[in-house]
Amino acid sequence: MPKVVSTATISSSDAHTNSSTANLRVYYCICGEFILVIDKALAALPVRPTDKSTVIPTKDGADAPVFKINATLEDEAVLIERENGHERQHKFLCPRCTLPVGYQSTPPPAKSGDYIYLLKGALTQMQGKLPPDAFDGENDL
Repeated sequence: MPKVVSTATISSSDAHTNSSTANLRVYYCICGEFILVIDKALAALPVRPTDKSTVIPTKDGADAPVFKINATLEDEAVLIERENGHERQHKFLCPRCTLPVGYQSTPPPAKSGDYIYLLKGALTQMQGKLPPDAFDGENDL
């Protein structure tokens, strides 16, 4: 009988971030698909008053988080009417279930504008569990 040889790779990282206590937070679509990893809690980020979306600054700065978004960005924009004019939105869709999870006002690629907006109730930190605000405002429709 031949001898079985197995290999294992052990990996560690000595890379330091600006904050030695920085924790990465992972967020999922309500279908369970991984969507976002970010170094700040979404609750700590500003909220857009017009639609209650969470605002993620994309340009480098003191308050800009480090993040990676795993979503499909639509090429075609949706035109949204606002009180003071209109706004173009390029939707971020979940790669598995195609639900909208956010948008940006500039065409692809992702992070080409100043901000990315995450829709209220679209993401959860616990896979397979709905966020508490997933159906807020549904009776208003």
